[in-house]
Amino acid sequence: MREKHQYLLKIEFLGFRFSGWQRQPGAKTVEEMLRKTLRFVLPARKISLLGAGRTDARVSAQNFALQLLLTGAPLASEKVFLEDMNRNLPQDIRLCTVERVPLEFNAIRDCSGKVYRYYFVFGEKPHPFCAPFLGYFPGELDLKAMEGGAALFEGEHDFKAFTGSPSKDALTRRSVSECCIRQNRDFYASFFPEVSYCLSVTGRGFGRYQVRRMMAALVALGRGELTEREIDKSLKTGHPVDLKEIAPASGLQLFDVQFAIDA
Repeated sequence: MREKHQYLLKIEFLGFRFSGWQRQPGAKTVEEMLRKTLRFVLPARKISLLGAGRTDARVSAQNFALQLLLTGAPLASEKVFLEDMNRNLPQDIRLCTVERVPLEFNAIRDCSGKVYRYYFVFGEKPHPFCAPFLGYFPGELDLKAMEGGAALFEGEHDFKAFTGSPSKDALTRRSVSECCIRQNRDFYASFFPEVSYCLSVTGRGFGRYQVRRMMAALVALGRGELTEREIDKSLKTGHPVDLKEIAPASGLQLFDVQFAIDA
């Protein structure tokens, strides 16, 4: 049997022009761009990729993780491989690190935590250049009410109402270890508003659209369209909440993916 060698890759990408991470027919995805680049950098090599999760269309990532399984010889130089990949990847995708890991490693099973951050502004409409980075909510929002509402999501709850069209057997009971709203101090640009904000959510796993629906609920709370009592009831029973819209995808970032091997 031919040798197999496995690597943990960490990438960052701007998701604004992509239809998410996962490869899908007729769509431009981050995974497909990585595969095309790998075929060029490692011609005639048998490869297998597995991402630590999925991202929706237009969602970005600061520290996305995936495993690369190579059949045959190992990488001759991880440093040269990283340089070759970045030379050939599009500008909105960057390979940050390459680390050899055991064959038993699994990017999904061995993930110990994920941090999502939703960046947003409200009030006056921001510069159009903000569109790939910040969600925008017209009108005024009660930030104090939103901060109190964010704390309700911490702990183990039934997130059925905050998961997009869950199937009958879908896992909707999940645990959130931290959920808070704070001022954005992670990144900025000359065209950003003077102040922007961030919803930061940490947990082991999340359902489809979960963070964006959590953000939408907090915006409704900040507008007086929803109460803390309604959110709390939904989390305890899975009872639906009345959300007029889901938060725009471009404000969301998969900020970090954590593994025990990172400790």
